[in-house]
Amino acid sequence: MSEPLRTPEEPTPATPRVLPRDKAPRFPGGPAADPAGSHHERRIRSFQPRRSRVTTGQGEYLERLWPVWGFDIDGLRKIDLGEMFDGLPVVLEIGFGMGEATAQMAADDPATGILAVDVHTPGQGNLLGLAERGGMSNIRVANGDAIILLREMLEPEVLDGLRVYFPDPWPKARHHKRRLIQPEFLSLAATRMKPGAVLHCATDWEDYAEQMLEVLDAHPDFENTVEGGGYAPRPAFRPLTRFEGQGLDKGHVVHDLLFRRVGHSG
Repeated sequence: MSEPLRTPEEPTPATPRVLPRDKAPRFPGGPAADPAGSHHERRIRSFQPRRSRVTTGQGEYLERLWPVWGFDIDGLRKIDLGEMFDGLPVVLEIGFGMGEATAQMAADDPATGILAVDVHTPGQGNLLGLAERGGMSNIRVANGDAIILLREMLEPEVLDGLRVYFPDPWPKARHHKRRLIQPEFLSLAATRMKPGAVLHCATDWEDYAEQMLEVLDAHPDFENTVEGGGYAPRPAFRPLTRFEGQGLDKGHVVHDLLFRRVGHSG
């Protein structure tokens, strides 16, 4: 990922046809199904890889743009974010769905690099296409387990921010242990965030929002940016997505949490 940024060729228009699962392309040179061999690591996971329903257009973007703007989280090497983003401050986004909000934030703030991580192949292809069509060179797409990225591939205190928007709520009580925002995750994330960097979470699941607030309030490496504590108003830089708008129309309540990484004492 140390190559200088180069502008891909313009895509050939394609009919947005959905490919059946058994005929989905393998994307030579594209995202791997299991880049870190994660089935060998015994750890409760907060995600499930999804590689179905890739359109022909998304497939073309993956085949053509992945070698330029994408990489697999294999856990085998350290990555130089300064080189990857040409010196821009970098925010890590874990889970971006189809990438519309990510692309909008990148367009609104070209002076910030966004390292977007997901395991959803159609979303990876869609975000690559949005980045190219919008001329956004400040996006990189990573495929795989964000825990391995944080633990094995990032140096300490390199992130200027961390975003976790609408993570899988794992609504059944027996699955709550799979939720991403847990004390162990926060301890790891804190080591990769610069002092003063902000962790921004958002969810429309009330009990998950309560859990997030509880574990963040209790964690010694983070402090609430809201005076007096509690949830934060949705900041203007987080776009209101169509999915979120539909939820709001149904009466869902979205909670934003913005917590600052506390600097080391002494």
